[in-house]
Amino acid sequence: MKKLVEDWILFAERDLKTAEILIKDEYPMTNIIAFHCQQAIEKFLKAFLVEKDIPIIKTHDLIKLNNMVKEIIDLDIDERKLMIVKQVFSESKYPGDLGLLPDGLPTDKQAKEFIEYANEVKVIISKELNP
Repeated sequence: MKKLVEDWILFAERDLKTAEILIKDEYPMTNIIAFHCQQAIEKFLKAFLVEKDIPIIKTHDLIKLNNMVKEIIDLDIDERKLMIVKQVFSESKYPGDLGLLPDGLPTDKQAKEFIEYANEVKVIISKELNP
């Protein structure tokens, strides 16, 4: 079980690292950054659930995953921010839908905020998994 938790964390950190690299570009691909931040948060939440022996459901819904976490403990994850980041994931297979917000491409500022928020979730989950 420990290896599986470590794998979820590793892949979450890779998504986050990808976003952090992409934001440094002269013309950041904000939709891809937003997508990787959503994925990182999703994987951090799933790592916590695996650690607690909760079966992982196939979902990308950050609110649903956070609610599963809250059934164990309320980690005080900002649900308002979760709702915003949740919007960037699309079940669609069309490339134009990937990482878009309802109003279109995230701005550079929003992309930076997504990275900050993904890092906040990382710290919250890490503290809980490694007290």
